[in-house]
Amino acid sequence: MKILALLLPLLLTGPAIPTVDPLIAHTQQGAVRGVDRGDHREFNGIPYAAPPLGELRWRSPAPAASWTGVRDAAGLGPRCAQAKSDTGTPPSAAEDCLFLNVTTPADGGALRPVMVWLHGGGFVEGSGGEYDPHRLSVRGDVVVLTVNYRLGIFGNFAYPGLEGSGAFGLEDQQAALRWVQRNITAFGGDPGNVTLFGQSAGGQSICAHLAAGGPFHRAIIQSSLCTTPIPANALAPGLPTVSPWESAGSVATRGQAVAATFKCTTIDCLRDKSVPELMPVFGHFAGLSYGSRTLPENPATVLAAGRMAVVPMLSGTTRDEMTYIQGLIDLANQPLTSQQYNDYLAKAFGPDARRVAARYPLRPGIAPSRTWAAVTTDSAFACPTLARNQRFARRSPTYAYEFADRTAPPTLPPVTYPYGAYHSADALYLFDLRDGATSPALTAAQHHLANAMIDYWSAFARTGDPNTPGLPHWPRLGPTGSGVQSLAHTIRRTDLSRAHQCRFWSTVEL
Repeated sequence: MKILALLLPLLLTGPAIPTVDPLIAHTQQGAVRGVDRGDHREFNGIPYAAPPLGELRWRSPAPAASWTGVRDAAGLGPRCAQAKSDTGTPPSAAEDCLFLNVTTPADGGALRPVMVWLHGGGFVEGSGGEYDPHRLSVRGDVVVLTVNYRLGIFGNFAYPGLEGSGAFGLEDQQAALRWVQRNITAFGGDPGNVTLFGQSAGGQSICAHLAAGGPFHRAIIQSSLCTTPIPANALAPGLPTVSPWESAGSVATRGQAVAATFKCTTIDCLRDKSVPELMPVFGHFAGLSYGSRTLPENPATVLAAGRMAVVPMLSGTTRDEMTYIQGLIDLANQPLTSQQYNDYLAKAFGPDARRVAARYPLRPGIAPSRTWAAVTTDSAFACPTLARNQRFARRSPTYAYEFADRTAPPTLPPVTYPYGAYHSADALYLFDLRDGATSPALTAAQHHLANAMIDYWSAFARTGDPNTPGLPHWPRLGPTGSGVQSLAHTIRRTDLSRAHQCRFWSTVEL
């Protein structure tokens, strides 16, 4: 009886059942251990492709190697090779940089929508780890990935006969999307509901993915140059009017010229050069190109012809896009003079310069740089984006917006005019910043707007429609409509064409 009494508790409880550790996720390459942040979990620095080193430099991304045991996923992976930025983010010499980060709400349950963020930075700076998406993930109840991709000469280089020329960074992004399809269920994400979203260079990348196709189901494009020429001097003093896209053959000619400066006549010779040796010409390759297997056609042509992927779209700009770019130029040089303003108009718009000057006259008390920023905001961003969204609307449910909080906290030093709702300001309302980037504090009113934007963005990711209870209704854009959702402390509708003189700009040639 004494033996039975001792065994009875064991007989009643049965064998121990192993518990599932919510901080361990099993990918195809191996297990990773994340970090518990209370209301969310982070899995950082996960390799989605092999390090593009040595013979793999300037090749399509190869599969990541498998590992045994449990890989620590607490820390961010290195930023892809880049110089120190004007906003203070650190330089990097890392080519072993093809990592992604996953943020997911703490509690389990049904598979959640997945949002994959492509960072901006002009294809020469930035990282996925710079963006902390925990507010978006927790409030929106979505799984968010942020992705590193190759930049500058390492991501956009082209050379005669080099397969994949000009599109290695774009191929990295495609590899990350394929990783999502294979692995995201391990993190509670739904591979059948993936939203690709990005800002600036990240948004332009999405235009390329819409032209090339890919495993995603919705798209959000924030402040991107995709379809029309960029006026001379808009992005840098002395830069001529350029297309957002360059042919791979054109870039290959430049690549061959760069190789000659190193006395290289083969691509293998260039592969032997170190990152520091290549950094002086890093910025010569600051954009995506078409004409490769990855991106055969000019995306502007594909989008204009309506042959892009048909997915629900959410797309827009900020009210004062170009104050940021012009601010960077003014900080590095000197503010524009009245004479320079008129010279810029002549260089950008030729015979139409006088008409532009009449529409955008210099006024006492307003810096010529600020007026030039208004010209380039309207001609390069606002009106081309409206026209592009109208084309999207012919085939896809399209929701257009303008971020219009002109009190947005600046990330640059002061200049002689307010930055207003500047380029990239909207990202601060969706993300906190880290990885060397300074995250400015939001006021209570700005947090309220941030919550509204997160609710809109996550609802769109969930259903393809941003409308959600408690927020002003957001109508779909029609093929000829110009009413968009103005995202400010008071959310309302605004006529984008009227606000940015788009009828006028439709008569001006670049």
